[in-house]
Amino acid sequence: MDGRSAWSNTEVFLTIATRSAGPDVPATDLGFLLHKNPARPQSVEVAGGVAHVLYPEATVERCTAAVLLEVDPIALVRSGRGKGKAAEGFTLGQYVSDRPYAASSLLAVALGKLFRTAMNGRCDARPELATRPIPLEIHIPALPCNGGTALAARFFGPLGWTVDARPVPLDPEIPEWGDSRYVDLRLTGNLRLADALNHLYVLLPVLDDAKHYWVDTDEVEKLIRAGEGWLATHPDKQQISHRYLAHRRNLTDSALDRLTEADGDLTEDEPLTEVGDDTQPIPLVVQRRQAVLDVLREIGGHRVGDLGCGEGVLVSELLKDGRYDQVVATDVSSRALGFAERRLQVAQMSDRQRERLRLFQSSVTYADARLAGLDAAVLMEVVEHVDPPRLPALAQAVFGAARPGAVVVTTPNSEYNVRFEKLAAGAFRHPDHRFEWTRAEFQEWALAVCRSYGYSVEFRAVGPDDPEVGPPTQLAVFRRKEAV
Repeated sequence: MDGRSAWSNTEVFLTIATRSAGPDVPATDLGFLLHKNPARPQSVEVAGGVAHVLYPEATVERCTAAVLLEVDPIALVRSGRGKGKAAEGFTLGQYVSDRPYAASSLLAVALGKLFRTAMNGRCDARPELATRPIPLEIHIPALPCNGGTALAARFFGPLGWTVDARPVPLDPEIPEWGDSRYVDLRLTGNLRLADALNHLYVLLPVLDDAKHYWVDTDEVEKLIRAGEGWLATHPDKQQISHRYLAHRRNLTDSALDRLTEADGDLTEDEPLTEVGDDTQPIPLVVQRRQAVLDVLREIGGHRVGDLGCGEGVLVSELLKDGRYDQVVATDVSSRALGFAERRLQVAQMSDRQRERLRLFQSSVTYADARLAGLDAAVLMEVVEHVDPPRLPALAQAVFGAARPGAVVVTTPNSEYNVRFEKLAAGAFRHPDHRFEWTRAEFQEWALAVCRSYGYSVEFRAVGPDDPEVGPPTQLAVFRRKEAV
């Protein structure tokens, strides 16, 4: 810090604390996760001010990072970002607002700039840290909350947080004045730091129900990216999307469509499995993606393909793994590929990262020479979108023409559908599904493929394996016999 007198106007907007999780897990690992050295305060310029991060405490037992924000109301207005409700009523009203003193969309933007790498789930110095839930305590002393403490609990509670939200009185010395629109929010939970930061990035402006900048289609991309893995299954996803996108109906509808397309039908992706006593339920869509990633690591190889990649959710995870020299991503839908390109931020990729990715339009029912030479290919929730008469063409294109060393296929187990309370009897899990196989039907198809194209196959369960109806998702690992 430079010790400027402006410190007198600076407020502590947010603290993130953790404690040691064991003798080999010091609390100061938080510094690695945030990519911010506890011994050196750091600053970044944001719209209308400067954001700082420093550590009030950094010991083996406990570590706390504090985010402070200096907001210049005049600079904010001159940038065109400070206008709004505060500008109404009197000539200088546009310069009078709560933005310098309360957690708002300004803080969300600051978090995105200060902790961008952490929000993406990367920790270059200690990669294993980013994958582990850690004990977290988050404190926001002054959060504008249009809906009060109940709404704060409703939005954060389903994400695995224990929520302590208390109203801030207008004046502690004059209780009859009642409460302000601000809450003192404390969150505790055992979560990945990346998830925690993305929760805050989305929900701070949502609870405030205001943004300091113009909202356009780019905000849909930000919402989808930050909401990955949790927003699609949140019970209040519609209200969250509506508020985040400044109540613009067309943007909200687009976001909700994108969430459904990215993660499949939400009935299928209800939280299904509790992992430990202190963690949140894991939706099936997340379990399925993790199962595929685990199989690919088990298979090995350096050139992998996601055939029917959709918006690139799995591709994003593959690109984070340095073991893959090339990731091939294809889809028959040009619209989905456009979404994938924006999700993956291809335009902002380094030359090295762009060289690792091949993103192009292709159909799984037609032979494509560009798919030759893959060590492994993935068909994750793809086959059930193909008309049954076209399945032989899919088998020929993938197993006959492309002939990867291994193929990973996942598809719904229709027997499990009776366990979904929201799913009508006889209905498919997604409106675009052409069929859904039983376990016996899937195995029959897979074994026929093996006989025709020289592969072996192993079947695995994804999700809770019900003793009566089996798992919700069935997975097959095909290995080319000459490649075994």
